Amino acid sequence: MWEPGSVNQLATATSPYLRQHADNPVDWREWDANALTEAAARDVPILLSIGYASCHWCHVMAHESFEDEATAALMNANFVCIKVDREERPDLDAVYMSATVAMTGQGGWPMTCFLTPEGEPFYCGTYYPKTPRHGMPSFTQLLAAVNDTWRNRRDEVNTAAAQVADALRQQTAGLPDAEIGIGPELLEHAVDTVRKDVDERHGGFGGAPKFPPSALLEGLLRHYELTGNPTVLQTVSFTCESMARGGIYDQLRGGFARYAVDAAWVVPHFEKMLYDNAQLLRVYAHLARRGFGESAGERATGAREPLALRVTRETARFLLTDLGTEQGAFASALDADTHLEPGGPGLEGATYVWTPAELNGVLGALDGAWAAELFGVTTAGTFEHGTSVLTRYADPAPADYERFEAIRASLSTARSRRPQPERDDKVVTAWNGMAVVALAEAGAALGYPEWIAAAARCARYLLDTHVTDGRVCRASLGGVPGAATGVLEDYAWLALGLLALHQTADGDWLAQAQRLLDTAVTHFADPETPGSWFDTADDAETLLTRPRDPVDGATPSGTSVLAEALLTAAALSDPDRAARYRQLAEHTLTRGAVLLARAPRSAGHWLAVAEAAIRGPIQVAVVDGPDGESGWAATLLAAARAAAPGGSVIVSGGLDSQPLLSDRPPVRDTSAAYICRGSVCDLPVTTVEDVRAGLLPPPTA
Repeated sequence: MWEPGSVNQLATATSPYLRQHADNPVDWREWDANALTEAAARDVPILLSIGYASCHWCHVMAHESFEDEATAALMNANFVCIKVDREERPDLDAVYMSATVAMTGQGGWPMTCFLTPEGEPFYCGTYYPKTPRHGMPSFTQLLAAVNDTWRNRRDEVNTAAAQVADALRQQTAGLPDAEIGIGPELLEHAVDTVRKDVDERHGGFGGAPKFPPSALLEGLLRHYELTGNPTVLQTVSFTCESMARGGIYDQLRGGFARYAVDAAWVVPHFEKMLYDNAQLLRVYAHLARRGFGESAGERATGAREPLALRVTRETARFLLTDLGTEQGAFASALDADTHLEPGGPGLEGATYVWTPAELNGVLGALDGAWAAELFGVTTAGTFEHGTSVLTRYADPAPADYERFEAIRASLSTARSRRPQPERDDKVVTAWNGMAVVALAEAGAALGYPEWIAAAARCARYLLDTHVTDGRVCRASLGGVPGAATGVLEDYAWLALGLLALHQTADGDWLAQAQRLLDTAVTHFADPETPGSWFDTADDAETLLTRPRDPVDGATPSGTSVLAEALLTAAALSDPDRAARYRQLAEHTLTRGAVLLARAPRSAGHWLAVAEAAIRGPIQVAVVDGPDGESGWAATLLAAARAAAPGGSVIVSGGLDSQPLLSDRPPVRDTSAAYICRGSVCDLPVTTVEDVRAGLLPPPTA
């Protein structure tokens, strides 16, 4: 319980972001009932600050204001100050981001909200500077103004807070009813609408800043795989190549930054998020199955890998080496900033940028000049202070490939000796579920069993540490689960990851996935509207509103991911359970149709799931032949994994070992593959060529 005079309480938090603020002179609390009780007892407003560990402007505001004794004294005297990690508490972030956008027309982090002791917001914003600039008040001026309003114009505060609270409650009514059927025509409309926003010069959609459109790329790629439309493949491949050759991609160690500040993908905002890289690993792996980036010369010489395969390999390596934790899971992010001196201010991008002189210092003048040309490093610089972000708009000739790789290795080693960005070691269930899906699918499709093994280790950690009595926690740190409860995306992504492992690795993955889905159905479904889901459980902490956001953003909505998990589980489960899951998936997709019709750029994952549902779902069952034929079954299975569209379900084993194999015997005493779309199955095939022919995209749109 709160006691008068209590001080900063963040030292024992399970969030690295909160721990970053444990030494602030601000008397920070974590969000809980005690903090709200303290505000009521003192009759002061709550100052709620929401951010995350790798956020550049969060660090700036902390250094300018939260580390300043005088500013902290004003905060402590007049407010109860609460710090929230948006990644650990996406429910709180969703509620107060909606309020911030409603009040200001825009949002972002750090988010700064002033609340009544009941949690109702009455003034919201984002970053506030230490001194007034660009028409913005200083943070201390804002503190004084809010304090004056609270003390002397309380009626205005109460009126504003009530109006905002009412508006927020109206926003969480869910998707509107719309008589729109999910079918090929709607999907064609969504794809055509999205392609109108393609940046034909640089790839991607719209202008700067540019975020990797991961979910949208996956949806478009599935559309190509199921229709054979070459213009859609061109949209995906051009965007993927543009990102992979730009500065948003780490040309030395792999992995993508969160976004580019320019339209050409050159200058990144340097933080690297697990959720971006897991999603992009999935996209590039699916693109690599199509041989994207492989020229005739490359096939002839074998001198270098196709671009999509190279990026897939390097991104998987980044996940395993740079984000892998001791427990076998994956950390949340690498910071945008580098602290050149312990305790000093962070400098954005300092680890990653180069000058020509620095290249020469590592490589010598000859190789340094060549590397500068290939990596786009100039004396004028493409970033700040005459430094350049490494790009790769030209590849070396095949004869120079080994020399180039040696240069990359030398630069990577040299860079590793620089001060490194801090890592947010928090393990988030949903994002680790994304990594499990991506590694399992990529490993199976491209023949990397070590990636599948890594996915299994991660999944086992999540099941052992994050799941208790069937309920999922949001995050852990150092193997210790946090108090925040899981939201819908945590259940959905973990279930989808387990379903991917069921198709690629031995274990009880299917039963675990079914338990998670059943729990999600019990606690997250809207009982009044079939196919509509809340983002928080029915027994979670009661907030100002119960958030639900079906829109796909930087990460897909929990609802669209749940639809994919339900659709996948339906193909793998016993008939009774399968029928229930399929009906829930269909109801959910029907609700999501309005997004595909009206805002398809914000419905990329909905598109991916709808493509799998409407043009399939494609199911491949490889049944083992008699003794001695298991090797041929493995050959057919590998061919299916390499050729099948995203969203397909692929299983193998002995007759009747699982529902998809039931009543599907070998053919002429030889292992056979059964390829089905929905309830319609082709004749069984027994050759690699026939498996590929049955799964590759149609030859024309």
